Amino acid sequence: MNEFIRVDPEICSGKPTINGTRIMVKNILGMVAGGYAVDQIVEAYPELTQEMVQAALEYAAAVIDEEQVIARA
Repeated sequence: MNEFIRVDPEICSGKPTINGTRIMVKNILGMVAGGYAVDQIVEAYPELTQEMVQAALEYAAAVIDEEQVIARA
């Protein structure tokens, strides 16, 4: 994990959030999937910095990298 991402069972049911906020990593990923640029995400969430958004993306990439995918026949 990095300094910007927090996982706390008391905050958003333990979903990864940006430290000091209730903004979940999945919200940022959803915005990226919807075509938002980092600047647009920061504009929508002024409490975030570009570095925080980048940290969320890096966190998600690291989590996916650790996942084991089982192919279905």
